[in-house]
Amino acid sequence: MTVSWIVTGLGIIVSLLGYYLTPNAWGYGILGFGLAHILLGVLDMFRQPDRSRY
Repeated sequence: MTVSWIVTGLGIIVSLLGYYLTPNAWGYGILGFGLAHILLGVLDMFRQPDRSRY
């Protein structure tokens, strides 16, 4: 769960950086990269741990 929060937090920071650079093509790429990390971090929080095999 801690890793999910770290990924989400870094995604927020990167998204804010990309938002301030948006008139540039690099800004849109950085913004999308950050938003993808936010999405993946949140989805990872809902994932069930795979401990049923042990």
